Amino acid sequence: MPLSSRHLLGLDGIPSDDIKLILDTATSFREVLERPIKKVPSLQGKTVVNLFFENSTRTRISFELAERRLSADPVNMSADASSVRKGETLKDTARNIEMMKIDMVVMRHAAAGAAHYLSQVVRANVINAGDGAHEHPTQALLDMYTIREKLGTLQDVNICIVGDIAHSRVALSNIYGLRAMGAKVSVCGPRTLIPAEIDRLGVRVHYDLDEAMAGADVLNVLRIQLERQDRCFLPTLREYSQAYGVTPERLARAKRPIVVMHPGPINRGVEISADVADGEHSLILQQVLNGVAVRMSVLYLLGTAN
Repeated sequence: MPLSSRHLLGLDGIPSDDIKLILDTATSFREVLERPIKKVPSLQGKTVVNLFFENSTRTRISFELAERRLSADPVNMSADASSVRKGETLKDTARNIEMMKIDMVVMRHAAAGAAHYLSQVVRANVINAGDGAHEHPTQALLDMYTIREKLGTLQDVNICIVGDIAHSRVALSNIYGLRAMGAKVSVCGPRTLIPAEIDRLGVRVHYDLDEAMAGADVLNVLRIQLERQDRCFLPTLREYSQAYGVTPERLARAKRPIVVMHPGPINRGVEISADVADGEHSLILQQVLNGVAVRMSVLYLLGTAN
């Protein structure tokens, strides 16, 4: 069955059937990544433009690997090397690229809603790789895949998202997606980094990390998004680490098994200690591997539905 939309712009309002289809399809592609020859001809002849107007390492490489594993032809474009620096609009950039007969666009942009706008001015499939502090749907999907792979289900699993909730596109997409799949979601962080009325999204709010961990099965730890902050929200990073840093001592006090995730990049010693990031509780490297499979799934489902 195809997805209900020809684009992946976010997880707000996405049907649970779509999420399940993406995760189930990713399982097949996860097996492909374990083969000696990690390639299938599913998107042979398709051209995918990776249009990144913000810096990225993991997401960009993950998408390009996913495209190549599906035998698509990736074309990479960054803002620094584009005509945007000369004043060209996003609309003109996209339409000029589309006239070169491309099939799909993967875009990261600093402006919230940029991917939605792009989907209205081009005929190609659009995948949102992060738009400002709005959404990052494929990161949330790979997080959900990793949790389901580890725990066997998302239904009734308690996931606590810790850190800079106010400026994180990962947090918002995770809340939408996890709630759609029946998970119980809470957020934890300083009051200055928790959006007002976020509880209206159906999440519990904690300001004390030890209290939040007492009922959590999964901690999804976010970094402080200094590049998106227009003022100081914290006294010091050291004080933040003391209050909200995930350490072995905190995990031991929880007295229940908790798995730890992080979308990266990690600020070791700030939001998470090195011992936790590299330890037995961590699923961080598994998230990276699963990211390729999940992005293969999204590209395949969108690229073969036309």
